[in-house]
Amino acid sequence: MDFTDEQIERYSRHIILPEVGGKGQAKLLNSKVFVLGAGGLGSPSLFYLAAAGVGTIGIADDDAVDLSNLQRQIIHDTNDIGTHKVLSAKATIEALNPDVQVNAHQGRLTEDNIREIIRDYDILLDGSDNFPTRFLMNDAAFFEKKTLVSGSMFRFDGQVSIFKPHEGKPCYRCLYPEPPPKGMVPSCGEAGVLGALAGVIGVLQAVETVKEILGIGESLAGKLLIYDALGSGFRKVRVMKDPECALCSDQATIKELSTYEQAACDFNGPTVG
Repeated sequence: MDFTDEQIERYSRHIILPEVGGKGQAKLLNSKVFVLGAGGLGSPSLFYLAAAGVGTIGIADDDAVDLSNLQRQIIHDTNDIGTHKVLSAKATIEALNPDVQVNAHQGRLTEDNIREIIRDYDILLDGSDNFPTRFLMNDAAFFEKKTLVSGSMFRFDGQVSIFKPHEGKPCYRCLYPEPPPKGMVPSCGEAGVLGALAGVIGVLQAVETVKEILGIGESLAGKLLIYDALGSGFRKVRVMKDPECALCSDQATIKELSTYEQAACDFNGPTVG
């Protein structure tokens, strides 16, 4: 593709990277990424995906901006309180990079609408804040054969992984077969979360998404990257494909989508270690 003079200047630090170059930047501008959640994880992910020049970004969220969100949800500001998050995020992205087309999906994803919504996107990024949505997103990604970039956080710990069962890699259910019982896991409103931790995990999700688009580096598919903020350390563990996974194994019993009961509100998934 031919770049405008403005695009050459905007993306110059990408273009001079041998691993990216003009061809890579064109890939980014022609790519489509769907981000579930415009909250703690979605905020930094969306910022950096837009800055990188991802050409089409879909955002789904059914919530409005609250004052308590602003400690970590940096795509919104005080003037956005009461505004639907997808609209606030869309405005911020469009102000940052007019090259990006933003598709705002305001409302809750369900088994009835999620597959149609995600179908046209290349990569899915999960920044959701509860277990039922995470499992729904994973299952829909499996049925639509989409790469899923997953992030989660709780208090001072976070994790990132990529699930690609359509390429023979594990799915989220290989790691966590079922949502936990309702009430077993405290919410962030009950247990708290370090605001800047959302930046670390969300940006890692954006980095891994860009790598997947460009086809560079080592993929996190089949691995789990764990971050301990208090210990200032990262560790990476292998995730094995479950030969008895209810979704992606040869013995699969899950043949269609279903919506799970809300298990824990405002919680970005399980952590390990």
